[in-house]
Amino acid sequence: VQLQASGGGLVQAGGSLRLSCAASGRIFSASVIKWFRQAPGKEREFVAGIILGGATGTYYADSVQDRFTISRDNAKNTVYLQMSSLKPEDTAVYYCGAGGNLYYNGVNDVRSWGQGTLVTVSS
Repeated sequence: VQLQASGGGLVQAGGSLRLSCAASGRIFSASVIKWFRQAPGKEREFVAGIILGGATGTYYADSVQDRFTISRDNAKNTVYLQMSSLKPEDTAVYYCGAGGNLYYNGVNDVRSWGQGTLVTVSS
């Protein structure tokens, strides 16, 4: 599966931004799409995940719970990450990845990565 992430940009603290991850190729109904982020000098960390297809299920990192919402458009094979109440510490390159277990927040089971999109939150 190929992934294309977009939607990053510069936003003030407290603002909102929506990221998109468009998937193409061999997309299976039970696929999982996850968002990760990587700040300068830090490891890539899990943000949120969602199941594609007929099943339902989402999972969030504690740090973004209640501020970020992950959703999907099955017809468009696109996953969105709506980010609200953004904080400077949310500044990072955001990556979407396909595959793996929804409730596993490591990077090791992600089979395909999209290119990153930079989110910068100014204070």
